[in-house]
Amino acid sequence: MGKQWCSLFIITFFELCTFTFSRLEQVTTPPLPVLPLPTYQQLKWQQREIIMFLHFGVNTFTDLERGTGHENPAIFNPVALDASQWVSVAEDAGISLMILTAKHHDGFCLWPSKYTDHSVERSPWKNGHGDVVQELVNAAKPRGIDVGLYLSPWDRHDRRYGLEKPYNEYYLAQLQELLSRYGSLREIWFDGYKGEHAPNMSYYFTDWFSMVKELQSSINIFSDAGPDVRWVGNEAGFAGKTCWSTINRTSLSIGNASIEDYLNKGDPKGTDWLPAECDVSIRKGWFWHSSESPKKLSQLLEIYYNSVGRNAVLLLNVPPNSTGLISEVDVQRLREFRIAIDTIFSTNVAEKCSIKVSSQRGGTGGGFGPENVLDSDHLWTYWAPRDGDKEDHWIEFRADEGMRFNVIRIQEAIGLGQRIKRHEICVDGKIVVNGTTVGHKRLHRLEEGVVHGQTVRIRIKESRGGLPLISSIGLHFDPYWHPDKGV
Repeated sequence: MGKQWCSLFIITFFELCTFTFSRLEQVTTPPLPVLPLPTYQQLKWQQREIIMFLHFGVNTFTDLERGTGHENPAIFNPVALDASQWVSVAEDAGISLMILTAKHHDGFCLWPSKYTDHSVERSPWKNGHGDVVQELVNAAKPRGIDVGLYLSPWDRHDRRYGLEKPYNEYYLAQLQELLSRYGSLREIWFDGYKGEHAPNMSYYFTDWFSMVKELQSSINIFSDAGPDVRWVGNEAGFAGKTCWSTINRTSLSIGNASIEDYLNKGDPKGTDWLPAECDVSIRKGWFWHSSESPKKLSQLLEIYYNSVGRNAVLLLNVPPNSTGLISEVDVQRLREFRIAIDTIFSTNVAEKCSIKVSSQRGGTGGGFGPENVLDSDHLWTYWAPRDGDKEDHWIEFRADEGMRFNVIRIQEAIGLGQRIKRHEICVDGKIVVNGTTVGHKRLHRLEEGVVHGQTVRIRIKESRGGLPLISSIGLHFDPYWHPDKGV
């Protein structure tokens, strides 16, 4: 009797195990990624969408855009400087990262560097005991705002500039100061710009980048050649209509004007994940000038659609004035900008629609259905078509009572790679969009204005790796968009 009971127990146990394993085998797995992939820090950076640049220094007091390097530090005296006000402005605008020009081309340092006397230490501000970098860090950290820094390689003040080894050592020493003194930074900004009459010398970017990663391994490094974030190739704030986050770093070099088109578009065959950052100023100039005013709201929205809406991040410069505050007209324009973005994208007409798709990975209940494009996760939940589906992949929204919109938003699950090469959008069978890349976010502001229709079909015509993975879709109404009036 004991042996029979034991045998029955063993048989039942194996049957239960087999049943459990068979059920596990029925759970549909995610598709394979399409390389290259972003790092965690690159993903976090992309989701910021808008970053603030703060151009501030002696140029703020001389009314120049590019200092000479011979400015007397005594002119730097922002008597009302309040970094908390800067942070409040960023916070109200929905911005989570602020990048300060710790040193611009004039060589004046906004922190008391022990390697030069051309710094705030020689200015009357706070009797030479001030530190703008520390002020920003102290104001930002309690509010959950991250900080980044720009350290200009071109230095028009320091006498070592033009002497390759001594100057590179000087630059690296200052980089070490900034990266070891002010806590965790999220972006370090390099460029290769220098005037045409500047001494000819090489910057040791490879050494600099290695030191940056040694001191702060989670920081993103920006330059024409990355290694984490690339320049978009212009200062107008516009990414290419086709914009890949992938590119070949071996084809890039810092300060090379001939690669600007390549930087603007990226490369579908690129072996490196290097997303684009679009730098542009809220005013005409980068530094504050009393004669200038902020761009119109319509201009800022156009920049937003052509940067964030083309798979890039917008780096918007908002320069503090000579008192040390962000001017009220700029504050008001930024407030209008944030209200406009929230107004446009707070309502998604697609949420009231029924949805059909060409196919679905794992079938109904497989976890990759079209309902994923309407949830709050715009990265790790997504609609995936069935493997081996050779036809065009499409997703269709239908509202019998009709829909009214003028903006279409599409987002890819970029955590598994950027895939979509070509797509097409039809409203009631009429093509309204012929597009290329999507990436983190693609925004189509319809040229014909407001559209009324019952069905919207998004067709993915070509993808890397065969399968598109769409994480989010929105149909929105932009009340500020009046193409018939030119705004």
